[in-house]
Amino acid sequence: MTAPKLDSADRALLRLLQTDARLSNAELAERAGLSPSACWRRVRALEEAGVIRRHVAELDPARAGIGFRAIVHVSLIRHVKENAEAFARAVAARPEVRDCWSTTGEADYHLHVACADLAAYNAFLEMLFELPGVSNVRTNLILRDVKTGGPLPL
Repeated sequence: MTAPKLDSADRALLRLLQTDARLSNAELAERAGLSPSACWRRVRALEEAGVIRRHVAELDPARAGIGFRAIVHVSLIRHVKENAEAFARAVAARPEVRDCWSTTGEADYHLHVACADLAAYNAFLEMLFELPGVSNVRTNLILRDVKTGGPLPL
């Protein structure tokens, strides 16, 4: 898929929306220096092109009752297509998995996992070890947030 050509107005809109996706179209247009109708058309085009994937609320994990967060490194026994596909389907279906990346390096996958507590994480780990091809799981606990969800540098 080819990335759409973004001009300075598109980039301005994207910077503003990454900071506050709740801006009204009128406020967004004013801050970007566009007319409301042009702003609406551009945002709609960016959504249709897949540049804007979704609009979400960022929650505070602790205040939302999430007491356990970790980065989980998963290695597969060997790279068999069926095992990789089964792993991807399983983690995509789990609400504890906030992000999952297939990477190069020491581990095959890196997951950002959030659970209510250690017991919930242990249940998640049991599921991971039941997946075909999983050979090693290493957990790094998240002690504190230094920077999260920063905007893309446009």
